[in-house]
Amino acid sequence: MNVVYNSEHYSVLAYPAQESFELVDKDARRMLFLQGPYAHHFRAAINDIPEDDRNEETIDAFLDNYCAGEARPIVFQ
Repeated sequence: MNVVYNSEHYSVLAYPAQESFELVDKDARRMLFLQGPYAHHFRAAINDIPEDDRNEETIDAFLDNYCAGEARPIVFQ
């Protein structure tokens, strides 16, 4: 596992052996696990963000939109 992005609101963890990503919305306490074609699409979408626009505000907004409706609540048992 590698932390590839970490802000006040989001974390993105990469699992290279599984070719997957875990997106964690810290504010809403929800997560989205992406594997296979979904992980490849996510990587391509991140890479499509122009280098000059890659800042915390832009990345967090992208992740917020990406997680909308798909992320599941994190439940502690």
